[in-house]
Amino acid sequence: MVSVDRLLTVQEVAELLGTTVRFPRRLIEERRITFVKVGRHVRIPESAVSAFIAQHTIRPMTVRAAGLRRVA
Repeated sequence: MVSVDRLLTVQEVAELLGTTVRFPRRLIEERRITFVKVGRHVRIPESAVSAFIAQHTIRPMTVRAAGLRRVA
């Protein structure tokens, strides 16, 4: 059985990511994000957007106090 996931338009994905529509279209063209063709329309599953964000999230570094040195 296929799980039902909300399908988003390119415009909706751009709004979620805070970009122009050009960015999600480029992700689709370069096959860097999962997408679905519905006739001539392109839709992106909401889970694919979440996975893309999680995959490209950079965690902050933790700095140990012992690792800091003073420079004279």
